[in-house]
Amino acid sequence: MSGTPEGPGAAPGTMRPPVTERHPKGPERPVGLPPERHAVGRTTAEPRDYRAAFEAAHLAMAVVDRDGTVTAVNTALAELLGSEPAALCGQAAADLVDLAADARTWHIYQEVLGGSRSRFRCTRRLKHPDGHSLWAEVTVSPVRDSPGALLSITDISDRRELQARLRHLQMHDPVTRLPNRTLFFERLAGAMEASTYGRGGTGRIGICYLDLDGFKAVNDTLGHRIGDRLLSAVAARLTHCADQCGYARSGGHLVARLGGDEFAVLVEDSTGTEQLADLAQSVLAVLQQPFDLAGQRLSVSASIGVVERAVAGTTATGLMQDADTTLYWAKADGKARWTLFDPERNAHRMTRQALSSTLRPAVERGEFGLEYQPLVDMADGVVEGVEALVRWNHPQFGTLAPNRFIGIAEEDGSIVQLGRWVLRTACRQARRWQIEHPGVPPIFVSVNVAVRQVWDSDLVADVAEILAETGLAPHLLQLELTESAVMGSAGRPLQALQALSDMGVRIAIDDFGTGYSNLAYLSRLPVSVLKLDGSFVRGFQYDEGGTHPNPADETIVEAMVQLAHRLGLKVTAECVETSHQAGRLRRIGCDTGQGWLYSRAVHPELIGTMLGDPGFVCG
Repeated sequence: MSGTPEGPGAAPGTMRPPVTERHPKGPERPVGLPPERHAVGRTTAEPRDYRAAFEAAHLAMAVVDRDGTVTAVNTALAELLGSEPAALCGQAAADLVDLAADARTWHIYQEVLGGSRSRFRCTRRLKHPDGHSLWAEVTVSPVRDSPGALLSITDISDRRELQARLRHLQMHDPVTRLPNRTLFFERLAGAMEASTYGRGGTGRIGICYLDLDGFKAVNDTLGHRIGDRLLSAVAARLTHCADQCGYARSGGHLVARLGGDEFAVLVEDSTGTEQLADLAQSVLAVLQQPFDLAGQRLSVSASIGVVERAVAGTTATGLMQDADTTLYWAKADGKARWTLFDPERNAHRMTRQALSSTLRPAVERGEFGLEYQPLVDMADGVVEGVEALVRWNHPQFGTLAPNRFIGIAEEDGSIVQLGRWVLRTACRQARRWQIEHPGVPPIFVSVNVAVRQVWDSDLVADVAEILAETGLAPHLLQLELTESAVMGSAGRPLQALQALSDMGVRIAIDDFGTGYSNLAYLSRLPVSVLKLDGSFVRGFQYDEGGTHPNPADETIVEAMVQLAHRLGLKVTAECVETSHQAGRLRRIGCDTGQGWLYSRAVHPELIGTMLGDPGFVCG
């Protein structure tokens, strides 16, 4: 079938009989029609049968020659395109169904026409002359033993509409009708890609990530029905607030419900942190207004994490991780507020997480070491003992002081394992000094003990075992606990302290004067030493103008020293840095001093050098 119009005078749209051609090894057949099929009862099908089937088919079809020109069109295609068959013949098929829209589609289409590809299929949106649009599935396949190809078009508008409805259901939250997590991340990824490839805009992006404070209480007390109505009301206010606060290149700011009582507002092409801060403040204000739902007046607030930055150098995952972290900060800081992402604070958090995850294995790998700071008799400057201070020789962060990791160790419980190692190492070192310097009075070693060590382990048994193992006399070991840990002690902690004291071990209260300062408990505890907090000692320092120290500080310290002596306790002053401080502390009766005036914390070899020098005096 060629579909070529008849000569002059032929009626429009009428088709003349198909042109035939003779093949050396076969009968004549129409040009452009499929090859004959054998049928039962006769040798070949008649060409008119094919033409009749072509014309009557419900599938819209056209025959296209090797150059891509339409040579025949059936009625179904003409009706689909809102035209007459004669008007379509002679046109380029690619123009009818927009096959030249992109280079890849055009290239494949040409391969099918040339016979080097068996089939090609694509989806196109076509414009009907009456104004409506339709979605069509276009298939182009070569006709065997004939130049050109058969083009067929299927109207898939209903299928596309159903798919669109299903996608909307999949991409939207059924309670609030807002975009859900899936659509939010799809939009976020698209916004970042658009900025990355420089398609206009500011190249920046922002997120307000929030959850409702107290929403669980609403659900638990009033039920999920009221909870869902509250979520819908919140969604409406968020949407209105986002619409009022500006527009992005692709429309208004996207408001999404990410799950539970968590929402997010995506700001594409943001203009800076000020824009996000204004938006967050507006969100807080609208959500703090009461909600009237089913006769209930409800008041809620929100905590909001705000992140705003250039798209370059970040990822969607990294952006959301930072938003989640910032939301956590907002809740930790007291709720009902917004908090802006702080890279420095985040770096501290990341470092803390890294330390937490590697702390336990670090003990086993031997990454910890001890340094020792002398405790000096303030009367004669002789070293009486040392405090063991643990250091973490971290392979990534270098040498870390205790304040960087002890709190983490207490939280995750690894302080028990670490504390046991510190105790054993310090006792072993104290015994080694005693053996290496037999002519010098042995010095004691003071070890810090966390209250969790008392609760989570048998501290008394650990101490007894380590003293027996190292051969160190009990009176040469001093255990330091903070004032807040021992004041008000009862039950197991008090029993442990009493058992250690009965064993001969010294008990010292560290940082005395900063905690409860309950003198009634002090009189009942088996304590040997009070260590005055450094904040009192620093008050003894002369300032740059030569002004004398605050006399109130001296009066307080003097009273504490006198009280301690009346209770039979010794007093150690921490953070002694100048001779002025040392002189005044000595005059009011402090027994020992510790601080940079005497020595910083040093390696055990240097302590051995001090002990080996008969004339060595600190300070």
